[in-house]
Amino acid sequence: MEDIDAIAVLHDPVRRRLYEYVAAQGREVGRNEAAEAAGVARTLAAHHLDRLTEAGLLESGSRRLTGRSGPGAGRPAKVYTRARAERSVSLPARDYRTAAELLAEAAEQAGLDAGLCAAARRRGEALRGSAAPCGGLEEAMEMLAARGYEPHLEGVESAAGDQDAQGAEGATGVAARVVRMRNCPFHAVAERFPPLVCGMNLALLEGLLGTDGSVRARMDARPGECCVVVESSKNNRD
Repeated sequence: MEDIDAIAVLHDPVRRRLYEYVAAQGREVGRNEAAEAAGVARTLAAHHLDRLTEAGLLESGSRRLTGRSGPGAGRPAKVYTRARAERSVSLPARDYRTAAELLAEAAEQAGLDAGLCAAARRRGEALRGSAAPCGGLEEAMEMLAARGYEPHLEGVESAAGDQDAQGAEGATGVAARVVRMRNCPFHAVAERFPPLVCGMNLALLEGLLGTDGSVRARMDARPGECCVVVESSKNNRD
């Protein structure tokens, strides 16, 4: 019942807006920033943020938001991030996670990686249906968001004369952009069987986005995010 109680906290519309904003940032968020984003007073935002923390949906800490230290730097401010714990509700009770872990363990022990990836790619193609392969990063982000990956665009600014940037995008001064994902829908199982599940995830997204369009999915694991990134196929300099 704890998960039900926690999720019920999001019924309040202001509280839900605050939670969604903090969760979407992928970093620590202060009370002032959250209040402004939700369009409410700071004191009301603080109340709801602390309520979300008590429910286990957010985690809180403190740091100086000015970036300064020492005398005159001000008091540390309270900041919030999305909690790492997962919450789910099933009525009546179901335990799909255990089944997924058992199947992953059996597949790993039997060396069924290739067969699993082939099945995942077919499933991705089935999810895409008759639609053409993904036409660009914006379209890819829409597709990924609809499946819960929480995508965000990441790019690196550089000087117009930078050779790497020119090689990726021409003389634009902007290095290659990639779509990273803050959430992995298979996180719990991927933690126990990373090569198997991450490979499955990559194959699924290859099928979903298509391999002959203007984007491609590839492995690029980074702590706290999905192991797959999506980039423009013209960035492939292999």
